[in-house]
Amino acid sequence: MLDISPEEIAETVTMVTQQHLDIRTVTLGVSLTDCAAGDAASIGKRVYDRLMQAAERLVPTCESIEREFGIPIVNKRISVTPIAEIATCAGPDLTPIALAMDRAAHEIGVDFIGGFSALVQKGIGRGDQLIIDSLPSALAATERVCGSVNVASTRAGINMDAVMLMAETIKATAEATADRDGIGCAKLVVFCNMVEDNPFMAGAVHGSGEADIVVNVGISGPGVVNAVVRSLPDDADLTAVAEAIKATSFKITRAGELVAREAARRLGVTMGIVDLSLAPTPAEGDSVAEILEAIGVGRCGGPGTTTALALLNDAVKKGGAMGTSSIGGLSGAFIPVSEDMGMLRAVECGALTLEKLEAMTAVCSVGLDMIAIPGDTPAETIAAVISDACAIGVINSKTTAARLIPVPGKTVGDHVSFGGLLGHTPIMAVNGWAGTRLVRRGGRVPAPLGSLRN
Repeated sequence: MLDISPEEIAETVTMVTQQHLDIRTVTLGVSLTDCAAGDAASIGKRVYDRLMQAAERLVPTCESIEREFGIPIVNKRISVTPIAEIATCAGPDLTPIALAMDRAAHEIGVDFIGGFSALVQKGIGRGDQLIIDSLPSALAATERVCGSVNVASTRAGINMDAVMLMAETIKATAEATADRDGIGCAKLVVFCNMVEDNPFMAGAVHGSGEADIVVNVGISGPGVVNAVVRSLPDDADLTAVAEAIKATSFKITRAGELVAREAARRLGVTMGIVDLSLAPTPAEGDSVAEILEAIGVGRCGGPGTTTALALLNDAVKKGGAMGTSSIGGLSGAFIPVSEDMGMLRAVECGALTLEKLEAMTAVCSVGLDMIAIPGDTPAETIAAVISDACAIGVINSKTTAARLIPVPGKTVGDHVSFGGLLGHTPIMAVNGWAGTRLVRRGGRVPAPLGSLRN
């Protein structure tokens, strides 16, 4: 049982009421391995029934924890077995499965459900191809379903055929949701080194190594960390800054550990992981970019940004590791452009570019996240951007990702609003010198020598 002192309770109250502390998500991971069938309609029915049975108490349980502990739980979500694993014999269109997932999500009351997904880092199987082919239709026809595809890993290298295919799929998804500024792409992420226990969307899946049903919790707290850093003396050195962030991360993680244990106990399921990620929102003050500026960068994206982000991520991990023994997920700092007001301002003033975001990918949680680009950006250019993010992940043995949104009819300087947590953003410029030869060569970029660890 966790020993929570009165002082910790008082600090937590201040964090919640004044500094935007919340539990960003309680995500119920549900195995669908017993839902396989020979056609999409039958799979959809089994998936719906399974979800309604497994998750019916998720939302009321989270709401009761919120009331009793006084800590907001902003999102209640579900992740499922990658649908490609149970749909090999179905087809050709898997949209009925997505519709069943969406219907269950609506009726249960969760905001997103993740797992319309495939893992193709080494090759594309029949179920994987069906998922990829169905993504534009599925994401256009649903409100709460999220999709993800893993195209690279440190052990396998980069599947460039899959990278190119996903770039074309992103373009098709944008066109399928053109009447909503390509919002389907906001629910689609391309991964390198995807993890099995990520509670955050759009990339959450329930991995094959998990128990049948688990509770994974994603904490947050950029506002809390920002307030602590800004309270330091101007002459505090970077060691003192790191120590302050580390101590704060410990306190935030304790709140997440408490919620995770209690949710698992009340639901009668396995406690999974606590994800230490700092996840910003469009709310003022709840910004990772503002933390970097509080550390001392003139504007996020300027020289020194990657240094400050590396310090932040390292301190968050060190503090969080003392707050829970169940670290998992992505556990870093998210830098989604449209969901972070500090990032948004940095883009608008020209301090933050796509190239700088790529550099930051080397030290942050995932990288190129919620970036709106011109709708006429060629698929080859999108593929090259994705492959660059994957190269960073492969070489550095870390998770990286790209959530790019080519907004139909929009160009650099235009703005787009996705609403709610997804926020709004200007259209960012993309370097036009990608060419076509690299990504059209296909094949696989071999795994690095560092992958030979056995």
